Amino acid sequence: MDKFKQLESFVAVASLGSLSAAARLEGIAPAMMGRRISALESRLGIKLLLRSTRRLSLTAEGEALLEEAQRILRELAEVETRISQGSAKPSGHLRLSAPAGFGRRHVAPLLPGFLRTHPNVTVTLNLSDRLVDLIEERYDCAIRIGDLDDSQHIGIRLADNRRVIVASPSYLARFGRPNSPDDLAQHNCLSFGDQGNQSKGWLLKQDGHVRAIRVKGSLNCSDGSVLHDWTLAGCGLAWRSLWEVRDDLKTGRLVTVLDEYAAPANGIFAILTERKHLPLRVKAFVDLLKSTYAKPAYWEESQPYPQ
Repeated sequence: MDKFKQLESFVAVASLGSLSAAARLEGIAPAMMGRRISALESRLGIKLLLRSTRRLSLTAEGEALLEEAQRILRELAEVETRISQGSAKPSGHLRLSAPAGFGRRHVAPLLPGFLRTHPNVTVTLNLSDRLVDLIEERYDCAIRIGDLDDSQHIGIRLADNRRVIVASPSYLARFGRPNSPDDLAQHNCLSFGDQGNQSKGWLLKQDGHVRAIRVKGSLNCSDGSVLHDWTLAGCGLAWRSLWEVRDDLKTGRLVTVLDEYAAPANGIFAILTERKHLPLRVKAFVDLLKSTYAKPAYWEESQPYPQ
């Protein structure tokens, strides 16, 4: 039997002076209330109430326990009130992880405004293309791009992510344009590390099916920004997210190839360890990402830091 329930029942009986009155207040049978008091007395090994046919009275030990029990229950109620009131507003420390390039452009710029709106929140943002372990490393939320393989976590889709194959004009002037996915075997393809979605190959649609094309090249890097720089320098072809190269395509620093073979968009996800009992700071941040990324105009423009 719950120890706090026994204390609550004892305080109710002692305050009302009647088992029946305390039972009616809680909506249970008097016999049940009596069993709770008996269980409390048995657990403590002392007599708390003296029962007669006309009235209940407290023993000396019962008097002492009543004072302490009232204090304990009062303090518990105060703690619950503070916690409940605190949860009405986002508060506490928020630990986030995001891919380095995406995080710099599309997560970090949102945080100053988020903290102005929620001043009781503090944030740690880890920018890394490594897939962190949310549970082991105690992250509240991780942003991931691509198809999700990790079924033990909850994935909330924030936006579509379209990938394109790009090259610099100087590279194409020297080596020509590929005209089909099979032509990639004749090109220097810059690879993004050896983990995550790209390790399976570049996904292209051909003959009504999505193919994973294994590519080869002289350069491989786990840092997307380095891969981006190599592509701009004319080192080879790269399969990159449109959000990363959009500005380069507008200015002509990069151009796309094999557009007619582009695979369907995958996703940008917020990864959580659970959906229930989500701290309000986490929910507020995920809601911000969803509302921001849902706007088509957001992706059409470069994203300066909000003022």
